[in-house]
Amino acid sequence: MKHRLMKLGAIFMASLVTVLGSGVTSTYGATIRAGVSAAVEDYLGTSRAVAQQTQKNSGPDSGQKGKTKNVETTEDQAKAKEQKNKKEDKKEVKNSKNKDQKEKQSGTICGYKNLGIASVDNYLNVRQEPGEDAKVIGKLPSDAGCEIVDTKDGWYQIRSGKVSGYVKSDYIVTGRPAEKLAEKLKRTMATVNSMTVYIREKPNTDCTILTIVTEDEELEVVKEGKDWVEVRLDNENGYVNAKYVELSEELKKAMVYTETERSADVPDTKYTLVQTALSYVGNPYVWGGESLTNGVDCSGFTMQIMAKYGIYLPHLASAQAGYGTSVSTSQLQPGDLIFYGSGGSITHVAIYIGNGQIVHASNSRDGIKVSNAFYRTPVCCRRMF
Repeated sequence: MKHRLMKLGAIFMASLVTVLGSGVTSTYGATIRAGVSAAVEDYLGTSRAVAQQTQKNSGPDSGQKGKTKNVETTEDQAKAKEQKNKKEDKKEVKNSKNKDQKEKQSGTICGYKNLGIASVDNYLNVRQEPGEDAKVIGKLPSDAGCEIVDTKDGWYQIRSGKVSGYVKSDYIVTGRPAEKLAEKLKRTMATVNSMTVYIREKPNTDCTILTIVTEDEELEVVKEGKDWVEVRLDNENGYVNAKYVELSEELKKAMVYTETERSADVPDTKYTLVQTALSYVGNPYVWGGESLTNGVDCSGFTMQIMAKYGIYLPHLASAQAGYGTSVSTSQLQPGDLIFYGSGGSITHVAIYIGNGQIVHASNSRDGIKVSNAFYRTPVCCRRMF
């Protein structure tokens, strides 16, 4: 619990630093300040002066202290640096191949010794016990990998990501077919190894901070580099300091899912909406798409789900943030919308499903999935009904 409070505190401190330090006075900037719960503010002891002082003392890409250095480079030095970077990039590729070779020699594939891959249209329920009536504790997306621990009456006991449970064995590919499939499906991922880390617009510390990502979050690698790694976060690309991530070949993993207990303060319609949204987990992400089955983007997803319950929103995340009423993160209810972006700019939207989780159309790799609600910094939250 203490670690979770520290992480949550770090996220909101970083958010306040970004907003207050840059002097943002937009509606969204005001919303995020209003959205921080009183409990978190008391815990952090935040104030404008403290936030500004923190910005002075903080390192450019993590919560660690340090100072930013401005380095002037001559044209000749720049050319020499470029040549050096090319050599380093080739070295990174060679090292990556060596890692793959070592993994094959050790008998593991993407970290799995007894590999299984989900073969379903969208997702497979992971249950607490082997049985159709057992509690659902996670969701294993199509093409996701898992470690098969045991077999029991037509069920596999598996581990995948942070989920351990049981899945129907009929829907899991194993053996040599799974190994061949893994070669096609695996991607290079960057796992955050710092409590928080900045995702930047460009590979330097003088550019815009797109957002702040939390520890253990996995980001798809677009391009590897010695000092900076280009990554994809939801539907946009950015850069992360290579010191604060660890690279590895990965398959998609199971997503933790904990059903929210019903509350008398929350209308039943909201719980029904959440279940409707979750039924599309695993379906594809398509930029500009509006089909819940054939492909949607983030705002297309929220637009279509809300429309099923009589709430009609435009197909644009920033425009959707102007609808409904503002709520703080401490007041979130299932069915509320959470908006993400950089500063006052909104670029992504998700549906809150309770227990600190969201469902959203993330990117072309993951499609519609369940995530931690604070995997990146929220800009604002809105209640539609």
